Amino acid sequence: MQHLQLTIENNIAHLVLNRPEALNTMGPRFWRELDEVLDALHRGNEARVLLISSRGKHFSAGMALDVFGSAIQLDDGSAAGRAAISDLLAELQATFTRLELLRIPVITAIQGGCIGGAVDLVTAACMRYCTRDAFFCIQEINIGIVADVGTLQRLPKLIPMGVVREMAYTGRRLPASRALATGLVNEVFDTQEAMLEAALQTAREIAAKPPAALWGSKQALNYARDHSVADSLQQMGWLQGVVWSGAQVQEAVSAMQQKRPATFAPLATLQRFMDASSDV
Repeated sequence: MQHLQLTIENNIAHLVLNRPEALNTMGPRFWRELDEVLDALHRGNEARVLLISSRGKHFSAGMALDVFGSAIQLDDGSAAGRAAISDLLAELQATFTRLELLRIPVITAIQGGCIGGAVDLVTAACMRYCTRDAFFCIQEINIGIVADVGTLQRLPKLIPMGVVREMAYTGRRLPASRALATGLVNEVFDTQEAMLEAALQTAREIAAKPPAALWGSKQALNYARDHSVADSLQQMGWLQGVVWSGAQVQEAVSAMQQKRPATFAPLATLQRFMDASSDV
């Protein structure tokens, strides 16, 4: 991979945006690589948590500005051409939605600028840490378009609507201090090193928990965000019926009593039906 670097160690997947010389901007190769990584993590069971960080001064400046001028041509000269734009966007949206649908929790560690498409990315994660120099910007309004890959749908679920509207209408930067005050980020750190260590510590704690219970918790939280309490409670009953394991509870309790690390079975790997070897 050219744009991304992935390592998996001690059940922690660490994905690094690795083009600091280009401000970690997002071109077609970035989207292809990210889609492939997330698909592999979702289907595999080695990783129990995903941490996303980046190299360089800025987390990411978002979509590469030359993409729509050279790599991708948008036809706004006909109804048919404009209709095709929604299908193109659906592909990009689906990639970041993979972060929400991923069977494991996702943590993002953000330094410097988190701009445009980068906001789309981090709002699809479970939690966000940042440095004091970090800022968040809905850049799209500044270049004459509407943010279209998830920011305007997910950000209002994370921070007050008035703050979202201010960002979306003005293109102003939301600094780290205000991001913390509004609840967008979990914690702010003085240095990138301190932020990464804190994010890794959280990842270690998550990786030590039962994978099936983590999966169930993520499912329940995502569902509750978009549904009524009554509907979510009903879904919770079904979920608990799926993930409940007396042996797993006993192992967790025994490990606490004996002051030792617990041992839990990984999630099952996922297979594609169409990949099955069969002559039928």
